[in-house]
Amino acid sequence: MLTASVIVFAIAALGGVVLALHVLRDKFAPWALSLVHALLGATGLVLLLLAVLKGAGGSLATSALVVFIVAALGGFFLASVHYRKQLPPKGIVVLHALLAVTGFGLLLTAVLT
Repeated sequence: MLTASVIVFAIAALGGVVLALHVLRDKFAPWALSLVHALLGATGLVLLLLAVLKGAGGSLATSALVVFIVAALGGFFLASVHYRKQLPPKGIVVLHALLAVTGFGLLLTAVLT
């Protein structure tokens, strides 16, 4: 399940890059892509949670889960801003991305070690 979560998070990250580039250029991101990004992120999170509950990945996987949960909370905020047809704060977009990249790095390390 850890490997599956890595794959799902990697695909979600590709969409996240596209979304972030829109916002950093002061443009609205496509709503459909935002939904796909959120669904993939949630799927990766559930897969990771199930793996951690089964004892896979040790403390690195658990740390990745915590970081991804915090990133998801930022994602909910960004989605709420997008839903209100406002451009989200660029700082929050960057923070969300940094948290997700950190979580992905921890998860990848857990899988590869």
